[in-house]
Amino acid sequence: MAADMNQDENLGEHDDSHVDQSVNVSDDIRNVLTIDIGGTGVKASVIDMNGTMIADKVRIATPHPCPPGVLVELIANLVSPLPHYDRVAIGFPGAVRSNIILTAPHLGEEIWHGVDLAALVCQRLGGIPTKIVNDAEMQGLAVIQGKGLEFILTLGTGCGTGIFLDGQLAPHLELSTHPIGKKYTYDTYVGNDALVKIGKKRWNKRVQKMIQILEALTHYDHLFIGGGNSRNVTGELPANITCVSNDAGIDGGAALWSSHPIRHPEHTLAENPAG
Repeated sequence: MAADMNQDENLGEHDDSHVDQSVNVSDDIRNVLTIDIGGTGVKASVIDMNGTMIADKVRIATPHPCPPGVLVELIANLVSPLPHYDRVAIGFPGAVRSNIILTAPHLGEEIWHGVDLAALVCQRLGGIPTKIVNDAEMQGLAVIQGKGLEFILTLGTGCGTGIFLDGQLAPHLELSTHPIGKKYTYDTYVGNDALVKIGKKRWNKRVQKMIQILEALTHYDHLFIGGGNSRNVTGELPANITCVSNDAGIDGGAALWSSHPIRHPEHTLAENPAG
């Protein structure tokens, strides 16, 4: 399906001067196409500006290798059956600044660095204004309370993080690639490969150690734990730590385009599984 599109890494250097991305947040926005790109799967749905899904999620496995052209064409095919949308919001598994990809540890660093994925998707979907942030930050937008320093930690293929101060997204810190110990990064320490290799009990001890490090590093007021493996976090957690559903990765798209906070308490997991 991607044969008709340039799939090489130079796709990120295209001339997008005819695509108007200079659109302000507006009350006229009704529906947002939200795309959650992960290391193992790409999910999408259309939500209204309250963050409520108006279409069932669609999902497809993330291809590997996954150069920009392949991913953009995959997205276009994936979302083609979905209903009308006015804006696009994308969560990407890596560091993003001003819609530009800086790192892509699970998709290929060299082919993704410097790619304006928002412009590529905007162009491919017919000029629909598009924003992109780190995928953990997208989840955080759906669950934060907007008070104090809030931290989102996502546990999935790897490890993602996002920081918010009084509801505003702070500059991204790519902690997933930061060393922990002598032979690990946060990604390899608590990512899915580690969970499979060492088992849930030892993996949870690693998660607890990482929480201690994050608390000492940021002195967060509240920590949210999301991602597909948040359901595997066991044991009692302090009152200022909340496990949330992975569905928040979709619902956060409305908040990215909203001029006011959108909260989703329904993503809170009622209780952690018994250890």
